[in-house]
Amino acid sequence: MTADAPEPEAENPDDELKRKFREALDRKRLTQAETNANGKGKDASKIHGTHGPAGGKRSFRRKSGG
Repeated sequence: MTADAPEPEAENPDDELKRKFREALDRKRLTQAETNANGKGKDASKIHGTHGPAGGKRSFRRKSGG
């Protein structure tokens, strides 16, 4: 070993894990950006209207005496 070349330090396992997650997040953001650029818009989901109002207006009745 020479004094000019610094010795490569072994990465801490936590640093390695963080790096992997960061790379995965970058890939995910890239694919989402490409999807939005293709004109599919904000809501590219295949499922629509899942949280709309139920069939009709609900009516509540008081319990009569008893």
